[in-house]
Amino acid sequence: MYIGKDGELMKEKIIEKARQLGIDDVGIASIANYDSPNSMDVKELFPRVKTMVVLAFQQVDNLESDNNQFASVGIKLISDFSHSVSYQLANYIKTTFNAKVMIVPSSGPITMNKKTYMPSGFVSLRHAAYAAGLGNFGMHNIIIHPEMGSMVMFMAILTDLDLDPDSPLDKTECTYCNNCVKNCPVNALDEDGKTDVMKCLSNSQPYGFGGTKQFWSKFISATPKEQEEMLSGDDYRLIYQAQALGSQYVCFNCTKTCPIGR
Repeated sequence: MYIGKDGELMKEKIIEKARQLGIDDVGIASIANYDSPNSMDVKELFPRVKTMVVLAFQQVDNLESDNNQFASVGIKLISDFSHSVSYQLANYIKTTFNAKVMIVPSSGPITMNKKTYMPSGFVSLRHAAYAAGLGNFGMHNIIIHPEMGSMVMFMAILTDLDLDPDSPLDKTECTYCNNCVKNCPVNALDEDGKTDVMKCLSNSQPYGFGGTKQFWSKFISATPKEQEEMLSGDDYRLIYQAQALGSQYVCFNCTKTCPIGR
């Protein structure tokens, strides 16, 4: 266990290594300060976990494109990069400090909350980022980073090391301009402090699980001619492409209309 001056030095080395790898910002959260109402208990995944090393990556500007598929590519590229360097940093922590490490990716896996019946990540990276002092929640219920604004993606490394945690930010960066609420095409942000997840997913991931299920249900009952037309149509092409790329989001209004960090 690294505490006191040794712990401070180790934390500095981890942050320095993260910067070398191209990670834009790093925050440290004690597992005791992490609280996500809809996600799993992290100790079910990693009983010995003490600390979250939360990593922030600035998004490129593809999200601002009016072409939703091109916008989605930006998410894919940052996701690929973040996964690669997060593994490198986790391996550095493991080998340098003889630590146990587990990586929380930027997307998936997800679970169905037993109380709300809403899908949620095994670990909420938004709440991890908040606990690590990397930003505060805005009206869109996304973390707003003090410098990068809403254009930021997070990953986390869980470890059994006992590091000095950073404190959540007291000041919120949100201007309460209401842009995110007004520009949500399905009114998923109408209730203060909450996101209607099912409304959001139906619009932002039309070629995800729900869209795929609807497509194949319709396909099964279609005639052979209709099936051929379906397989040649745009819906199937977009479903296939979403599965191949691994990035299904096609709506970024709440992020790209946020003025913070522009």
